[in-house]
Amino acid sequence: MSGFLGELLGTFVLIVLGVGVNCGVNLNETYGKQNSDWLMIAFGWGMAVTMGVYVAGNIGSQGHLNPAVTIAEAVFGLFPWHQVSGYLLGQFLGAMLGAIVVTIHYYPHLKVTTPAEGNHVGIFATAPAIDQPVFNLLSETIATFTFIYVLLNLGNFTVGLKPFIVGFLIFAIGMSLGTTTGYAINPARDWGPRLVYTLLPIPNKGNSQWSYAWIPLVGPILGGLLAAALFKIQ
Repeated sequence: MSGFLGELLGTFVLIVLGVGVNCGVNLNETYGKQNSDWLMIAFGWGMAVTMGVYVAGNIGSQGHLNPAVTIAEAVFGLFPWHQVSGYLLGQFLGAMLGAIVVTIHYYPHLKVTTPAEGNHVGIFATAPAIDQPVFNLLSETIATFTFIYVLLNLGNFTVGLKPFIVGFLIFAIGMSLGTTTGYAINPARDWGPRLVYTLLPIPNKGNSQWSYAWIPLVGPILGGLLAAALFKIQ
């Protein structure tokens, strides 16, 4: 039975990521097709997660960096509830502080860039390639489910070269499933920078699109819960 289930779920992940990347680079109005830099963006986020996991793990954290991971693991008994509030607070504050530092670093460039030229919320948070809330929610749920399910099967992912595996997993998700919504797959990653973009006096900035922000909050949490549930019963 374990052989059957392993082959079923392994092949499921294979096809989701494989056919997903075909769709992401071929279908109209995906970020993969309309943005020639999508490969660089997906790889950059993958390496960002790798380095974040290394730092967190070295300090003594489990390297979640993501409320969807922390909440899902706690709900299904994989992480102690008494640590959840500290993890969530650290994740959201860390995301905000990182966004503040990047704003300072790029301030002269923000001053000479209009929203039409790229100074928009999309460089801080996520936005859908096609604005259809139900499908946007499903996209974030599916992408996060795939990410967290594979992540849970890695075991302790803060040791050795495993953070690089996590980074390449993020890269794969970005190329395969991230081209519809910009793949937040992490409420802190979206809400922290979005709040900073809203509050700071960033020159020429566009709309923060808070009407969309519930999707990168709810979708990842749903996806994480589904992934942890499947992991517990496999």
